[in-house]
Amino acid sequence: MPRLLTLIAALLLAPGLAFAHGPTPQKIEETIVIQAPPAAVWLMVKDFAGLAKWHAAVANCDGQGGNANGATRTVTLKSGGKLVDGLDEYDDAGKSYGYRLAQENLEAFPVSYYSATLTVRAKGDASEVEWTGRYYRGDTGNYPPETQDDAAATAAMSKFFRDGLESLKAKLEATR
Repeated sequence: MPRLLTLIAALLLAPGLAFAHGPTPQKIEETIVIQAPPAAVWLMVKDFAGLAKWHAAVANCDGQGGNANGATRTVTLKSGGKLVDGLDEYDDAGKSYGYRLAQENLEAFPVSYYSATLTVRAKGDASEVEWTGRYYRGDTGNYPPETQDDAAATAAMSKFFRDGLESLKAKLEATR
């Protein structure tokens, strides 16, 4: 009898558990080739708080802590709103840094959390810049509104990375 009750309980609870999970982490990878040597590209992007110097969607970027692990930056978007990022890893020799969203702002960006890495590599006489990220949608509930679902988060992350890489390319190639 106890086995039968256990089996019945399991069968009744199993369908509910299938709907009880939160969002799945999403991934993004954007790359661009820039006709400039890696040292020149890295010089432009290496300052963690220097995002406004090369990203067309960023109005201002204020930082604290320089390029040391634990540094922070407040990114003011031209579209309105601010994002606060924290620097997790910085590799000057490897031309790479990794950071994460330290303070969400769902009105400015429909993502509840992200971590990202920006890397510059040689590609022949040019450079390849890779910007990768992992993120969660803005509303982590089971039934998010369209403005904060996976599609909205993916569109926002993709646009931010792509716009940044394209403006970096335009800025660097215009000086050649």
